[in-house]
Amino acid sequence: MGLLRSGINEVIATTACNAAPIGIHLRDGCATMILFSGSHTAENVERDGWVVANFIHDPVLYVKTAFEDLPKTMFVDEPVDGVTMTRLRAAEAWVAFSADIEKKTSGAMMVRLTPKKEVIEEVRVHPVNRGFGSIIDATVHATRLTIQKDPRLRETIEYHAGIIRKCGGMRELEALELLMKYC
Repeated sequence: MGLLRSGINEVIATTACNAAPIGIHLRDGCATMILFSGSHTAENVERDGWVVANFIHDPVLYVKTAFEDLPKTMFVDEPVDGVTMTRLRAAEAWVAFSADIEKKTSGAMMVRLTPKKEVIEEVRVHPVNRGFGSIIDATVHATRLTIQKDPRLRETIEYHAGIIRKCGGMRELEALELLMKYC
């Protein structure tokens, strides 16, 4: 697995014309992800047994996929080992996985991922930008805020918003504006 690094890799996962930001955990050469029950991603993975990790550096797309569905024109079908999988058209790189549910509770499921195909579509250099990282963190907290309504989550989002305003570029600021509408 050349594209994934040890730790949690933030990607936009696609399943059957559905996209959502997901953290893929890579530890000791084993890739897993945790999906929340009732989500489109969890339902599709359970039904179809595959997921594609899309590597993309667009903060607005991370926010959009956390809260809304994308139009079908943003997806591309990819044949992988006799299965038609779906990836994002704008992905700079992607990894197609078979997905096996290892553990399932009423609230979540842990999924083991086995890489089937890995493609680099376009090579770009992305300098480290604290604003981009904070968009990812704020988006994660915002998705939890919609469920938990914990005021500490809102405080954490505001903390990250300060970093985005200070360190982010135009696209991060656009993503922040969109995120705040969802909050």
